[in-house]
Amino acid sequence: MESNAASAQKIPISLLTGFLGSGKTTVLNYLLRQPAMANVMVIINEFGEIGLDHELVESATDDLILLQSGCLCCTIRGDLIETLQTLFLKRSRSEIPAFDRVVIETTGLADPAPILQAIMTDGLVMRHFQLDGVIATVDAVAGGATLDRHIEAVKQAAVADRILLTKTDLVEQDDSQAMAHRLRALNPAAPIQFISGGKVDPGQLFDVGLYNLATKSIDVQRWLQEEKYAQAQHGHHGHAHDGKHGGNDVNRHDDHIRAVSLVVDEPLPGEALDRWLKSLLQFKGPDLLRFKGIINVAGMQGPIVVHGVQHVIYPPVALKSWPSSDRRTRMVFITYDIDEKMLRDSLNELTKEENAAFP
Repeated sequence: MESNAASAQKIPISLLTGFLGSGKTTVLNYLLRQPAMANVMVIINEFGEIGLDHELVESATDDLILLQSGCLCCTIRGDLIETLQTLFLKRSRSEIPAFDRVVIETTGLADPAPILQAIMTDGLVMRHFQLDGVIATVDAVAGGATLDRHIEAVKQAAVADRILLTKTDLVEQDDSQAMAHRLRALNPAAPIQFISGGKVDPGQLFDVGLYNLATKSIDVQRWLQEEKYAQAQHGHHGHAHDGKHGGNDVNRHDDHIRAVSLVVDEPLPGEALDRWLKSLLQFKGPDLLRFKGIINVAGMQGPIVVHGVQHVIYPPVALKSWPSSDRRTRMVFITYDIDEKMLRDSLNELTKEENAAFP
């Protein structure tokens, strides 16, 4: 468990993901030129992909470029985790400017989960960095066909904290709206921004994690957005199947993705909760795309906050006090074919066992 003070010192990491051709590089090119990106370290796979204008470059070495905007850009040498560790060491030795945020661009085919897991399970990285959020680009022109064909693209949109709908200037407004509607069904909580020419306000992309850097405090309400999941859950069976985006509706990936909200009124026994989460990860890990929760653990003064991606749980954070008068346990999940009933039944089962063991 860690305290708020520990969170305040950590460098936030954002993941920029999006399918091939979804306009991710155009967005990145635009961001690199923005003064608001000064002191941000952007990690990319290839400098070649970005095609940097030389007049924008302040100084360059083999794998690090400082741009006139004050933004730093580095390529991955080998392994992402090693790259993060090396950058942190160089920063602490003042060999490179002291960046205060990291943006990692993932390859177009990447399922973001393994990258998130790598960041969340490496001790050294976790000591100095914290996950801020996932930003996904989706193309308004070809995005529908991409989602139909590639489950990875669906997962990218489903786990995102922010969705950028790109190339909206190239399609009719109705098509953009239909695409946004489809994305909202996959991911009810992520705000969707309509983007043309890659122009995006960096301020809209960052500080979306549990720790709000602006207020220097933990902001559960903004992060959890449980009410949006609850609305989506009640409306799940009324998914819009417009033929135009659906193609063949026989087996759309979208129909397997669920936004689930689970609310428990009574405090949960710690042991049972622990066992439940472990068994969920063990048996259903790949299908728990993302989950977040504020949990009332029996006997604790404040709640604990949990956050996970597939098989991996972020170190839980214990809050000293409840953020509001609502003391119920509230958990939200984006799943592949797991519904609220299965989650609730399995939790009840373990809680019952726990209560039977200690009458």
